[in-house]
Amino acid sequence: MKSSTFLVTAADDETATLRDVVDQQVVTLSENPGLAADEVIEATVEPEPPLEVAYQIVEIERQWEIPVERSPESPTTLARDIAAEQADGEITTRERAGEGEVHVLTVPDAEAAADDVLDDDATRERAARLGLDRVSVRAGDGVVSVRYLPN
Repeated sequence: MKSSTFLVTAADDETATLRDVVDQQVVTLSENPGLAADEVIEATVEPEPPLEVAYQIVEIERQWEIPVERSPESPTTLARDIAAEQADGEITTRERAGEGEVHVLTVPDAEAAADDVLDDDATRERAARLGLDRVSVRAGDGVVSVRYLPN
């Protein structure tokens, strides 16, 4: 048995594929209990005998979606100040006041980098690992800020 937080990477009517956001183990479910791609679940799974290659869900403790959205706002003054102190390609991670994290990336093409962050499953996985509920991406003038936020 394994209890963890999983990102649903693929799902259809009959099966689903999960990736553990902590250790990256991929788990294929023999039956889909109503999961949809890009959802996150805190669950316990166990391999099905006799071959133990497919898994079944024993219990789902929490099931939620983590929207990863592009904000129309530009990066905050703090994010721009952090970016000004680092070279292109560097990233700084800061805790937010209250709960969450902010990642500040300094890049030559902020729009392209923001698109990459929006399309990357790792963005949603990090939010799930942190136990947070949404991600907001801001871009402008060589700076991308990725804000991992509670509801």
